[in-house]
Amino acid sequence: MLKLTFCLRRLPGMTREAFQDYWATTHAEIMRRNKKALGFRRYVQSHTIGGDLAEKMERSRGGPEAFDGVAEVWWDSEAELLASLSTPEGRAAGRELIEDEKNFIDMANSPVWLSEARVEEVA
Repeated sequence: MLKLTFCLRRLPGMTREAFQDYWATTHAEIMRRNKKALGFRRYVQSHTIGGDLAEKMERSRGGPEAFDGVAEVWWDSEAELLASLSTPEGRAAGRELIEDEKNFIDMANSPVWLSEARVEEVA
């Protein structure tokens, strides 16, 4: 499985609530509408939660500030992704998504990468 992982930070001045609402509604609808054109199998949004427990976990590790969320998009293979991007519909869908992402994502501070997903069940 090929997986795109996108660690999201919201635009400066945007609240986490507004960011997550836009992502869960407007952007998710664009993903739904373009699923066939993009040929992906699975789309997952992981929304960061706040509160004391989350803050204690972050502080205990001494790491950087948490992301506002993580998006995952899964394809059966790299060939499937490349096939979808080789069509006019796939390219148009990709452009639409990137344009929409500029409405709520701080692109310069939101890393994205492709990986080979190896799912192991741990008993």
